[in-house]
Amino acid sequence: MPTDRLAQRLVRCVIGLVMCGTGIALIIDGDVGLAPWDVLHQGISEHTGIPIGTVIVLVGAALLALWIPLHVRPGVGTFLNAILIGVVVDVTDPLVPDVEHPVVGTIVMLAGVLAFGVGTGLYIGSGLGPGPRDGLMTGLARRGLRIHVARTAIEVAVLVAGVLLGGSVGIGTATFAFGIGPLAQFFLPRFDMDGTYAPARTAVASPA
Repeated sequence: MPTDRLAQRLVRCVIGLVMCGTGIALIIDGDVGLAPWDVLHQGISEHTGIPIGTVIVLVGAALLALWIPLHVRPGVGTFLNAILIGVVVDVTDPLVPDVEHPVVGTIVMLAGVLAFGVGTGLYIGSGLGPGPRDGLMTGLARRGLRIHVARTAIEVAVLVAGVLLGGSVGIGTATFAFGIGPLAQFFLPRFDMDGTYAPARTAVASPA
């Protein structure tokens, strides 16, 4: 791969991951419900006493085992995902002013979901490998599911598990669970540098 092409991929990947981390921080600071994966992480943390950051890393490592039957290969983006998103959340979270009104919190949360959707398209579209959680989505998409169907199904399953473990939910949780799939479906083909997720490949025949 030409050096300039690799540099472009790395820049897109890093920008996308920074946007994802910023999106998570905005959702947290909106204080109207965590994203489904974070509901799960919080629930596990509360039951085990393990810090939530460590839980995120451990869950990500466990998810990589599920990539094997889906034939998803890790890449540079996979490992950047594991490091950068958490760092960006830690840096960004204190910079966001406290939200006291639920309407303002909802707006902040919506901005976070949008940022995460754009970031997902950028970093996966760079072709350097999806993160542990997004690898499930892209693996299922290659098996024939639409991107938004695969992502929404994963988010709902994770949410149910997180609720059963006592994680915090709210309007932000539902918005992320049902909104991130369509956002990924929209942005991923537009930022895809290899044509892997072109609409013709991410959409399979379905009843009209």
